[in-house]
Amino acid sequence: MKSEDIKQITVIGAGQMGHQIGMLCALGGFDTTIQDLEEKALLKAEQSLQAIMEKWVQKGKLSEDQKEAAFQRLSFTTSLEKASTNADFIIEAVVERLDVKQEVFKQVDHFAPSHTILATNSSTIVNSLIADVTNRAEKVVNMHFFFPPLVMDCVEVVMSEHTSEETAQVTMDICKQINRTAVLLKKEISGFIANRILGALQKEAVSLYEQGIADFKDIDIICRKALNHPIGPFELMDLSGIDVGYYVMQQRYNETGDSSDKPFACIVEKVEEGHLRSRMVQLSKRRSEK
Repeated sequence: MKSEDIKQITVIGAGQMGHQIGMLCALGGFDTTIQDLEEKALLKAEQSLQAIMEKWVQKGKLSEDQKEAAFQRLSFTTSLEKASTNADFIIEAVVERLDVKQEVFKQVDHFAPSHTILATNSSTIVNSLIADVTNRAEKVVNMHFFFPPLVMDCVEVVMSEHTSEETAQVTMDICKQINRTAVLLKKEISGFIANRILGALQKEAVSLYEQGIADFKDIDIICRKALNHPIGPFELMDLSGIDVGYYVMQQRYNETGDSSDKPFACIVEKVEEGHLRSRMVQLSKRRSEK
């Protein structure tokens, strides 16, 4: 299969990553379906994308005709079977839990045509752990977008020892067509590149906070002002979702068995209290609209 054979893309999951990935694909000229089990999530996704694209038109980043053409290529459905049956390329963007992703891939593998490539947007889980439940390991690949996808110009494409060169090349070509810079990793490692580096920074920041060395707000200020980071480590955890960080660390610990990879105590506390996001979510919306 070559990239020019990819006509229909499906994105599974209409959450904060999925709906924007779907919009990128539609803007890139692909007929795109966004699937989610909840009709409410799909409605929210469509409304959010309408608002963001309208802002882009107002700012001159997109013409009205381009916006309308993109939405004509975009559709929404709650049916996983319907979304998979005619797809040439499927991007999974559901919760960062291995068991959930495996279940999705098992179903998609059953519904999708034999030529269909299956990509996971996982930020840390290597694709070989997911490919095991399919009958097409050579067509499974990591395609990790960064949040928010409509703003962040980077995608980590990761091969397992089973991923074919053809699958990797098609994925890289799709990234180019949707105007995203892709980096190809030919060796699997949990967390890939960006999140391993980011995780080291967050681990030290949380350690300083939990030792009482500095308040989390002050640590964020220092990272922004002294290190020139656009956002502090605690702000970023809040923006991404505390539960997302929790699942990522729990998955890493499950893979390594290293106690240092366990979720931070302050993160566990937030998850147990149900404090998963706050005002930083508003920042992500503003960034997407720019």
